[in-house]
Amino acid sequence: MDFTLPDEHEMIQGVVRDFCEAEIEPIAQEIEEEHRFPEEVFEELADLDLMGVPVAEEYGGAGGDYLMYAVVAEELGRVSGSIGLSYVAHTSLGLMPIINFGTEEQIEKWGRPLAEGEGMGAWALTEPSSGSDASDMDTMAEKDGDEYVIDGTKQFITNASVANSVLVKAVTDPGAGYDGISTFIVDPENDDGFEVTNVWDKMGLNASPTCEIQLDNVRIPEERLLGEEGDGWDQTKKTLDGGRISIAALSTGLGQGAFDAAREYATEREQFDRPISKFDAIRDMIVSMDRKVERARLLTHKAATMYDDGEDVTRLSSLAKLDASEICREVAEDAVQVHGGYGYTTDFPPQRFYRDAKLMEIGEGTSEIQHLVLGRELGL
Repeated sequence: MDFTLPDEHEMIQGVVRDFCEAEIEPIAQEIEEEHRFPEEVFEELADLDLMGVPVAEEYGGAGGDYLMYAVVAEELGRVSGSIGLSYVAHTSLGLMPIINFGTEEQIEKWGRPLAEGEGMGAWALTEPSSGSDASDMDTMAEKDGDEYVIDGTKQFITNASVANSVLVKAVTDPGAGYDGISTFIVDPENDDGFEVTNVWDKMGLNASPTCEIQLDNVRIPEERLLGEEGDGWDQTKKTLDGGRISIAALSTGLGQGAFDAAREYATEREQFDRPISKFDAIRDMIVSMDRKVERARLLTHKAATMYDDGEDVTRLSSLAKLDASEICREVAEDAVQVHGGYGYTTDFPPQRFYRDAKLMEIGEGTSEIQHLVLGRELGL
């Protein structure tokens, strides 16, 4: 256990770790090969009151903080990147904006079910023609009486095919630039014109659905506008602060899982009549992996703690996301190398961690965008 954690956080960490080892680890490779979203796992996470960890109890959450949520995300990532990804997308992107920016009525109707684990949340920002420039948005929402009519396409949307609500970013004032973007709560099941048009086959993370969605003349009552018209981009920036901490935590978990697999294999695998961990090259590689993972964890915990204290975490969340995502890819690659030929087979987990890790350097802002954000924060 992490000795730096408060007692309550350490207790939750133990509960989640036990659950992951008993219920998720045995099926982690299977669900990837089947490209199957494991609904039963999320139902069990709901039973453990873990689907709304950073949400107040009065809104159906666990009443924890962002550090506790980061601990849970790390433990999930340690055994399954897919489950971890769907979990953090649900929490930081699909749920927390409703809690942070919604009215009491919106929180009760749309936030509470997500916090209690009765449904999954999703967040739709990226479009086919946009990527790092997420503000370059073609999806439009036009006011028509007491409704908005939304038209557009969203791309690479985690959980969209299993979500009970999707937070859609759309332009309400085409001439206002960033100030013309708004956020709407869309009901995938009951809003006519909402369609999941593709669930992508990916390099990794295939038990977490990544979707393209089409919004064709989707009519949304005005009470499902989140905040005010034009608040969408400010909401996005604040949400991404928490989202980057989520990816940093998930990355740390992936790195820890890869390190654990490599260390276990190196102490058991013998060549030339001794464990391969006794060879300097292997030992030094594993020591370096441990150092990197610990660094990622410390940065992530610092960012989460500052977030909980209400401080500006743009720099720290970006730094944690950048460092942890690159570290988890490096550690996962080294874990494959430690396993040798076995590391390239699906009989051992490093190949899965390696494939999953790459997305961490892309999602929630690429590494290149993190350098841009950090340069701005440093006044460069």
